[in-house]
Amino acid sequence: MPGTTAYLAEGPRTGIRPITREDVAEFTARVRESKALHQPWLFPPGAPAAYASYAGRLIDDPTKAGFLVCEKDGGGIAGFININNIVEGGFLCGALGYGAFAHAAGRGLMSEGLGLVVRYAFDTLGLHRLEINVQPDNAASIALARRCGFRLEGFSPDFLFIDGAWRDHERWALTADMVRT
Repeated sequence: MPGTTAYLAEGPRTGIRPITREDVAEFTARVRESKALHQPWLFPPGAPAAYASYAGRLIDDPTKAGFLVCEKDGGGIAGFININNIVEGGFLCGALGYGAFAHAAGRGLMSEGLGLVVRYAFDTLGLHRLEINVQPDNAASIALARRCGFRLEGFSPDFLFIDGAWRDHERWALTADMVRT
């Protein structure tokens, strides 16, 4: 795989690693294959120029961290998980965004990968809180948040501008003490 480095964390079937600029070909191909799965919920970059901008933000901005969930059996990139808006100091929080690729959907790979990112965020990055904001009708994303132990905390009307309109979102959260207990 392009950009392959040692995994930051590993589970039985997946490993997580940082996103790299060299992942452009596989990532954009997987996005194009997964358009029906992603829309209308998210619009990851499916062209090289858009990917370059996306990856650059995740790599160069210290308030962001981008991870790829990779199948350990050589199956390539199963999905992606980003921690955005990382705030240090008294807050120690980040906002998660994620997406599975179609070939990996429904196989439990993202549950394992999100668990690895959560532990990495709490243990290595030293965060205290992670949030997921998800559109209320996105049943698959809500199910993933639940499986990984996130709790529903609230509702935010007109929260994010997606696909030409401001969309309502549910706010799900997890704190480090919830994982360590």
